[in-house]
Amino acid sequence: MAAISGLIRVMEKAARKAGGRLRRDFGEVEALQVSRKGPADFVSKADMRAERTLWDELKVARPGWGFLLEESGEIEGDEDAPRFIIDPLDGTSNFLHGIPHFAISIAVQERKLGSSEWGDVTAGVIYQPVTDETFWAEKSRGAWLHDARLRVSSRRQLTEALFATGMPYAAHGDFAEWTRIYGAVGSEVAGVRRFGSAALDLAWVAAGRFDGFWESDLSPWDTAAGCLLVREAGGFVSDYRGRSQPICDKQVIAGNDQLHSRLHKLIAGALK
Repeated sequence: MAAISGLIRVMEKAARKAGGRLRRDFGEVEALQVSRKGPADFVSKADMRAERTLWDELKVARPGWGFLLEESGEIEGDEDAPRFIIDPLDGTSNFLHGIPHFAISIAVQERKLGSSEWGDVTAGVIYQPVTDETFWAEKSRGAWLHDARLRVSSRRQLTEALFATGMPYAAHGDFAEWTRIYGAVGSEVAGVRRFGSAALDLAWVAAGRFDGFWESDLSPWDTAAGCLLVREAGGFVSDYRGRSQPICDKQVIAGNDQLHSRLHKLIAGALK
């Protein structure tokens, strides 16, 4: 296995500390389901506590680095310093309903050389507290689940492939667009799953559990670590036009070379 760098150890330590608290909070959610107020306020506070834990841990370990946080927004770091991109609870609706499928996502993004613009994502950790799984990757060093190397699925035929996606919901997403895409994809593939965590969907593509993934209207903290994982596991990530960005979030297609290409053609055809 590749030697785990100090940076990945720092990120995993922070994720595990926040994840331990999330596990305890998740244990309270089922009891709150029957209360009149419901668990929504409790879950919102759990989300914020997890984000604060991650911020506290990482700012001590890497002083001067910036942050892009789902709940708290952007916190500028030193000039030319990298930044952490953090989703403290990806799969909030699952957590809220007592469904044990959610994750913490942390990525590191560097500035472009000689520029103030943001460039490549160079490290990523996705931690699933309930299963205690740590998916991690570093640029040019591969993707891993703990100490096991990850590779994307080797399937080539759509009819054998299982895809993950996300669906629009109240006031979020384009129902008409999603319906057109699903109409083109659904009849061509072995199955489509919607599990409610884009970070874990991408980690599972990297691990070969899913053969591919598509979704739109996401945010950088949803996909930054996952995009790196898929690429370092030998896969491809692009937007619906086939363009590869350091972080694909507004439109994401992921899979191995053959399935990425075939899924891209189906989606492009559906959106003509």
